[in-house]
Amino acid sequence: MARQHVIELDQTDRALIALLTEDARRSNKELAAAVGIAPSTCSERLKRLGEAGVFRGFHADVDPHALGIELQAMIAIRLRRHGADEVDVFKSKAFALPEVIGVSHVTGGNDFLVHVVVRSADHLRDLAVSSFTSWPEVAHIETALIFEHIAKSGLPDLT
Repeated sequence: MARQHVIELDQTDRALIALLTEDARRSNKELAAAVGIAPSTCSERLKRLGEAGVFRGFHADVDPHALGIELQAMIAIRLRRHGADEVDVFKSKAFALPEVIGVSHVTGGNDFLVHVVVRSADHLRDLAVSSFTSWPEVAHIETALIFEHIAKSGLPDLT
């Protein structure tokens, strides 16, 4: 994935980003009032931020348990080879699995951490055996159950 150009953000841009991070369903009118600008100005700023790639998307935060998903796990994957082709093939295959909700390319003893959601321990075993361990580019997998997953929305302001 190509990196986006970093754009200059002022205090108003940062405030808009923070507000949308808290609740992406806020209306343009609400956002404009909260940061003290006209709705037309707010709309233009949001358009500029979107075109610059600041927002990767807006989506609902769904509780897996409400959908009958009882287990989450991180599967550490070590590839046989580390060429760009093998990495790209692995990422494509992993993202194609409906159980996969995140893939991180990492350093260290493993090459990837794959976050999966499954209905049961049997489902997790079947996923590991029928998918990851059967792929020729995968040398080793190690699975860790997630007892609890807590995530912040958005990113901190590190400036």
